[in-house]
Amino acid sequence: MGTLAEPEIARRRDALERTAEPWTPRSLAAAFDDAVARHPDRPYVITDAVTHTYAEVAERSRRLAAGLLELGVEPGDRVALLMDNRADYPIVKFAIARIGAVAVALNYSYRGDEIVQRLRQAGASVLISIDRSVATDFLAVFDERFPGWESEVRSAEVPSLRSIVLAEPGWRSGALTVPGLSRQRDDDAVQKATDGILADAVADIVFTSGTTGHALGAELTHDMLLRSAYGSAYTRAFDDGWRIGFALPLYHVFGYVEGMLAAMFAGGAIVPQRVFNPRSALEQIQEHGINEVLFVPTMTVAVVDQAVKGDFDLTSLQSVFSAAAPAPVWLWNRVMSDLNPQMIFTGYGQTEVSAATALTLPGDSIELVANVVGTPKLGGAAAVGTAVPDGRLAEYRTIDPFDGHVLERGEPGELTVRGPQVTRGYIGDPAQTSASIDADGWLRTGDLGFVDDAGYLHLSAAARSSSRWAASWWRRSRWNSC
Repeated sequence: MGTLAEPEIARRRDALERTAEPWTPRSLAAAFDDAVARHPDRPYVITDAVTHTYAEVAERSRRLAAGLLELGVEPGDRVALLMDNRADYPIVKFAIARIGAVAVALNYSYRGDEIVQRLRQAGASVLISIDRSVATDFLAVFDERFPGWESEVRSAEVPSLRSIVLAEPGWRSGALTVPGLSRQRDDDAVQKATDGILADAVADIVFTSGTTGHALGAELTHDMLLRSAYGSAYTRAFDDGWRIGFALPLYHVFGYVEGMLAAMFAGGAIVPQRVFNPRSALEQIQEHGINEVLFVPTMTVAVVDQAVKGDFDLTSLQSVFSAAAPAPVWLWNRVMSDLNPQMIFTGYGQTEVSAATALTLPGDSIELVANVVGTPKLGGAAAVGTAVPDGRLAEYRTIDPFDGHVLERGEPGELTVRGPQVTRGYIGDPAQTSASIDADGWLRTGDLGFVDDAGYLHLSAAARSSSRWAASWWRRSRWNSC
C-alpha cells in the first residue's frame, strides 16, 4: 500500500500554482482557452469511441456558440440541457459559456411534467436534448407538450421557450441539431461575446431539492465554479495531465466541477461513463491510464468486489474520491488493498456551494477519512483576495437550528458555510434565498454536525444519510452492475 510523499504533494501543488498565479477572476470560456493555449493537442475528453483534444473542444464549442448566436441566444439567456455523459457534453457546455448564456443542466431521469416545470422555472429560451433516456422518451414528451416543436416552440406552459435542438441528427426530420447549428462560424462575434462576460455573472443554474421538498435553482457564477474546481485540483494534488474517470452525471456538480472543470487546471482529461458498470470502470482505468476515480460509496463497493474477480492493470490509479454518503473503515481498507491507490478522499458539499467545500487531505488516515467529511478546502491561488482565513475556500460554523444563534467550536448544531463558492441565491425564490442565506453570506446547510478543534467537519448520523451532496440524481440513478 503506497502513500504519496509530502515532497511530491508540494511539487504538484507548486506546479499548479505557477499556472494559476496571480488568480484572475474570469469566465469559464476564458479559463478553458488558457488551458487550450498550454495544451492544444492533449486529450480533454476520452471515451472508448472517441477522443477530443483541448483544441478540438475549443474549435467545436466556438462553432456551436456561433450557431447559438445566430439562433438569437443572448448573454444571460438560459439554455437548458437534457444530456447524458456523452463525449460532446463539454463542447455544448463551453459553447453556452462562450456567449455569456446560462447553462441549466437537467436531470435526464426527469419525466414530462418535471421537464416542463424546470424549463418554466428557469425561464429557458433554448433546450438542447438527447432523444431519450432510460426513464423518458424525450421526443414523445416534446410532441405532447410542444406540438410543432421541430420548427418553432410556442407554449403557454413555458412561454420563454423558443427552440429545441437535438444533440444528434437523424432522430427527427426537420428538427434543429447541434451539428446543423455548428456549420457557421464567426470568430469575431463569438470572441466579442466571450470578452464581455463578467466573472461574477451567472454561468449555471443547477437544481437541487435541498431540504425544502421542492426544486430550487441555485445560481453559480463563473468565478465560483473556477475557484471551486481549482481548489479541488490543488487539495487533491493533481499531477500534470491528470486523468479522471467517473460515471457520475455531468449535470450534477460532483462530476461537472470535481471532474470536468478541475481536470483542465492540470491539462488533464476526463473519461466519462454514460452508464456505471464496475467492470467497465476497471477496464477504463487500464485502457486509458486513469489517475483518479470519482465514486459514491455504493459504486465503490461494486468496484472493489469486481476488482478481486479479475486481473486488471490498475498501476495508473493514484487516487480514489468517494463521497455523498458514509463509507466505513472496512470499505476504505478494501479500496487500499484491492485498488492500491496512493491517496483516498472523501468530501462534503452541496449544489449551492459549487460542489465540495470540504475534503480530507492526502495522508489522512483511513480512520479519519471514515469518520469525518473533510476540512474546508485549500484554495491556493484561488483563495487569495477572499475573506476566508487560512488559505481556505470556505469556513464553517454551527448554529442553533431553532433560534439561529452561533455556537462555540465543537458544539453540535446546524452547519452553516460562507466563502467565494457559495451561491448568491435561488432563481425566482427570494423568500427561500433570504431564509437560507443571511446578510453576511452564511448559508444554512440543513445538515447537523460540528467542527472539531482540528477544523474537520463531522456530520450527525441523520445528516450523513441525507446529505445534499448526493442530491436527487443518486436517489433515481440506475446502472448495470453485471
